[in-house]
Amino acid sequence: MKVADHLLQRLREWGVEYVFGYPGDGINGLLAAWGRAEDRPRFVQSRHEEMSAMQAVGYAKFSGRTGVCVATSGPGAIHLLNGLYDAKLDHVPVVAVVGQTDRTAMGGSYQQEVDLAALYKDVASDYCETVNVPQQLPGVLDRAMRIAASRRAPTAVIVPADVQDLDYEPPAHEFKQVPSSLGMGRYAPVPADEDLARAAEILNAGERPAILIGQGARGARAEVEQVAEVLGAGVAKALLGKDALPDTLPYVTGAIGLLGTRPSYEMMRDCDTLLVVGSSFPYTQFLPEFGQARGVQIDIEPGMVGLRYPFELNVVGDAAETLRRLLPLLRRRRGNHAWRSAIEKGTARWWKVMEGRAEVSADPLNPEYVVHALDGLLPDRAIVTADSGSAANWYARHLRLRDGMRGSLSGTLATMGPGVPYAIGAKFACPDRPAIALVGDGAMQMNGMAELITAAKYHREWSDPRLVVAVLNNGDLNQVTWEMRALQGAPQFEASQSIPDVPYAEAAALFGLGGERVEDPEDVVPAWRRALAADRPYVLDFRTDPAVPPIPPHATWDQITAAAEAVLRGDSDRGAVVRQGLKAKVREFLPGGGARR
Repeated sequence: MKVADHLLQRLREWGVEYVFGYPGDGINGLLAAWGRAEDRPRFVQSRHEEMSAMQAVGYAKFSGRTGVCVATSGPGAIHLLNGLYDAKLDHVPVVAVVGQTDRTAMGGSYQQEVDLAALYKDVASDYCETVNVPQQLPGVLDRAMRIAASRRAPTAVIVPADVQDLDYEPPAHEFKQVPSSLGMGRYAPVPADEDLARAAEILNAGERPAILIGQGARGARAEVEQVAEVLGAGVAKALLGKDALPDTLPYVTGAIGLLGTRPSYEMMRDCDTLLVVGSSFPYTQFLPEFGQARGVQIDIEPGMVGLRYPFELNVVGDAAETLRRLLPLLRRRRGNHAWRSAIEKGTARWWKVMEGRAEVSADPLNPEYVVHALDGLLPDRAIVTADSGSAANWYARHLRLRDGMRGSLSGTLATMGPGVPYAIGAKFACPDRPAIALVGDGAMQMNGMAELITAAKYHREWSDPRLVVAVLNNGDLNQVTWEMRALQGAPQFEASQSIPDVPYAEAAALFGLGGERVEDPEDVVPAWRRALAADRPYVLDFRTDPAVPPIPPHATWDQITAAAEAVLRGDSDRGAVVRQGLKAKVREFLPGGGARR
């Protein structure tokens, strides 16, 4: 047995079913071992190593298990970095197995020789190690798997090409040999009783409580619901926690922040007590004014508490276990339901506003309508991924994820390009569930089109073949364009922002997939229905209007006017931009959100 053989055997023993990767001569020994192992664990071939890492992140996010990716030395290892940083910043367990040039060539300025330990020092800061002798392998790989899972972080195992081909020898029972063992027990840290008592005192004293949850509360849904009911609180969600609690609950105000909702903004503006569970939401300006609200934060990671807001109490513990112990100490509010009632009424009205904004006419399609139409058509147990950019706005505001649905995006790194590879990773994690990717045309051109080839290669293995890629095709790198207008007071710079119109559906057909271009509002719902009933992955090329603004929920008339004046100073689409912005914003001031105009 070679070192490479034992590495794959060890991954199998850890229960790893898929490894996302791309071949190269720096991992030839591993590839040969894969042949001897009859492709176990399954090697999933992407079109680019960055996509391999993104697929591993998507797999980990939607399976709850550790994702594994593999790449060759030099350029392959470098290509993994962006996906691994996505894992690091979103706290996702991923193990990268990376090749390296032969040990005999190290230090000789050899082909594809890169100092991988230095390169990976930050992205795999929790654990990065090179296997130099066979006896090291089990201990290094086991620690990489355990640390990735326990710290929810990427780790890296570097294996030089010549080491892969050495005969495997286990660590011996002797000095300076490090034996290892498989597995890791489950644990759920809980806070001290005095911390729980103090948290209860703070929360019981409030009259207008608000709760903010993130992805760390996903396993504590029942407990969050009970706390919200006892306190009479509304619940806002950081974007990574969008699927932690169903949007159909009347007191769930939806997303918070630049991509958030008006009810979330108003609840934070007016609350006197704030409970944050499992979230490191970064934008302080969307939290209560300092001194306005007494705050309690609950997080499992000690290094992530005390950030973003001057919390009165920072509690370290597992979300579900901590809330379970906290609940008996909370006092149920009786008699005064005005606060909770106002939150529920504001949330119901906001969804009417969103419906009204979706009905605003545009040229040719309103992107808000495209995503809002999907809201009522989402299949049970659907998995939804969104790319960075304006697509994330509509994902955040228009989709109500119901019980059992999942959704995610690149929350903290906010990198372009994860929408399609996340969805592919999701299909390997949950092959019996439909997946939908909402992507902009910029992200689709960056790497989404190539990954359609990956979907074409593997979709027959999925028990439910549905993977719908919806491209919001507006010929513009729209999010940056709007940021330039609103934040820089500058008109669109076409040389950087305008991108080619590509026939995405035709490209999908060339790969053996389904697809169609949609340009008429009357065709949007039928197109979604056809895609969601297809027997193969399906691309919907929605030709959307770049002038529809992603207006933040806190935007004032003065801010809109300032942006409009900047546009009028020379934007190529100035008339449409002003017109669409006014039509969208006015929906917030009309009863019921307004009607089509």
